[in-house]
Amino acid sequence: MSSDTPILSRSPAAGLPGASRLQSIDALRGLVILFMLIDHVRETFYLHHQVPDPMDVSATAPELFFSRLLAHLCAPVFVLLTGLSAFLYGSKYEDGRAAASGFLFKRGLFLVLLEVTVVNFAWTFQFPPTKIFLQVIWAIGLSMLMLSALVWLPRRLIIPLGLLLVAGHNLLDHLHFAPDHALHTLWAVLHDRGWIDVSSSLRLRTSYPLLPWIGVIALGYAMGPWFAKGADALQRQRRLLTWGLGLLVGFVLLRAANVYGDKPWVVADSFLVSAMGFLNITKYPPSLLFLALTLGIGLLLLCAFERRPQMRWLAPLTVFGAAPMFFYVLHLYVLKFLYLGAQAIWGNNQGEVFGFDAIWMVWITTVAMGFALYPAVKAFAAFKARRRDITWLKYL
Repeated sequence: MSSDTPILSRSPAAGLPGASRLQSIDALRGLVILFMLIDHVRETFYLHHQVPDPMDVSATAPELFFSRLLAHLCAPVFVLLTGLSAFLYGSKYEDGRAAASGFLFKRGLFLVLLEVTVVNFAWTFQFPPTKIFLQVIWAIGLSMLMLSALVWLPRRLIIPLGLLLVAGHNLLDHLHFAPDHALHTLWAVLHDRGWIDVSSSLRLRTSYPLLPWIGVIALGYAMGPWFAKGADALQRQRRLLTWGLGLLVGFVLLRAANVYGDKPWVVADSFLVSAMGFLNITKYPPSLLFLALTLGIGLLLLCAFERRPQMRWLAPLTVFGAAPMFFYVLHLYVLKFLYLGAQAIWGNNQGEVFGFDAIWMVWITTVAMGFALYPAVKAFAAFKARRRDITWLKYL
């Protein structure tokens, strides 16, 4: 291997003793975290222009459509990298599968608990809650629990299982169970987004049906050997490029055929609306085309970050990516207090809510929050890297 060949560069968060993080992975995670921030600012201050899933392209402004579309990258990339990180975690131990399985099980339970308590309270500010929204942290937590069992399978079985769940789950789209059916709760968790009545005063909303996310995390784990110590960097980059391009080509061909993988699209009167319709994909649960598009872009970004680790603008991204859970919880509470403050000062100016008048105000707020939260996230990432002796910090 040439001395000029890019290797697994370490992120700035790894600058303290004992730290060992991969820059490309942290940078990609940090980038999608900022895309997520755009979407959460939108859901806080632009809720009066709520969008369905998939979006109604005839009634959605292009700037709102593409802001939402950009945020679609977040969950698939995050879940894929969770599986990849689980493999890398296990590779540090002699009994790698046991180490990965144990960590996945404990952290999965932690994330499920975090979702139904700290995260849900940040969205609703209700205690005791009357509604609990089971969102992305819940989906990641349950996917980790499933992966804790799947890691004991041979890799040659994990890969086809992951592909089957990602590519085949849309065959189940027409299967539904009424609320009084014995299978309603299980199916709402696995595939059919809906409400689960726990009691007369508590309902659960399964915003992120689980089945396809198990496939994504399994495929992320199966990618692990590409990033293992001693793996050939050029070969890894060729694989990332090949799979990324392959997924995007597959998306275009399957979407153009309009036969499977998502709700059909139609040619509209204008090119822009037609293009929006072509890209208008379903997130809940993530369709095959949703995952093909988002994971394809994610793999190409990861390849680019691998090839150009010296790019200066990657450094702040790696900081966000080194402490993702800390940022996630922090930004939700900051957004909630900002909203309550704005509501107290200006009142409800958009019907029953306070909201921005234009989408550009969402973008400006996102940039301002990114800069404002960066010092706290950087400090926590450095503290976490320095204090490896504090076991519970690894869960954040």
